[in-house]
Amino acid sequence: MNVLAIGCHPDDVEIACAGTLAKCVKRGDRVVVCHVADGDLGHVIIPPDQLRVMRAREAKNAGALAGIEVICAGFHDMKIYDGNKEARDKIVDVIRYADPDFIITHYPDDYMPDHTAVSRLVFDASFAATLPNYTDYPHVFSSEDGGPARLVPIYYMDTLAGVNFVPDEFVDISEEMELKLEMLECHASQLVWMREHDGIDFADMVRTCSKYRGYQCGAEYAEGYKMCKAYLKGTSKRLLP
Repeated sequence: MNVLAIGCHPDDVEIACAGTLAKCVKRGDRVVVCHVADGDLGHVIIPPDQLRVMRAREAKNAGALAGIEVICAGFHDMKIYDGNKEARDKIVDVIRYADPDFIITHYPDDYMPDHTAVSRLVFDASFAATLPNYTDYPHVFSSEDGGPARLVPIYYMDTLAGVNFVPDEFVDISEEMELKLEMLECHASQLVWMREHDGIDFADMVRTCSKYRGYQCGAEYAEGYKMCKAYLKGTSKRLLP
């Protein structure tokens, strides 16, 4: 299968669904991760031009640990919002490039506007990508003669700390937990800063949340998901690993 995870910032998928993606790779899936924004506003000291380069490198390093292809749509933080055709077209291009059997993205009721905007953006683009005559957009990732994408299920990944999120499905990531944390630690611009300057052990929080989801489904560690319940986006198959 082909799996596409679309997160807003370079560390979002490591926080919420890296264990699942690593498990997908293990079963032989092609996995593509797309960061819509470059994370350039994610630090109070490091300037945006320098930070976006650092975070792109961190994301690539994290993906490489699990055999995941990492791409970036190239938008700046806080530049993604409803009605942004450029963003929708870019995600249409990403979806057609990845040709996914299912998509993972942010929950519509998340804690920050960039996350909720990406959730809506993926929902909109996943439909537009299926239209054969939707062709007037720059091809950055897909080829000019590529056909339309398939209409596939969307799974919403957990919110930060699981706030307002009750999973419909779980993935046991007990065997992938340490790899998930290793991938997360690649994002040193975020984790090291929070430890040294804010006194926050973000990796510990991610482990704790995974442990909590594990308690809910009888696993040591787990990640939780909700399926997008929209017409033609349901499936009778188990797609998550």
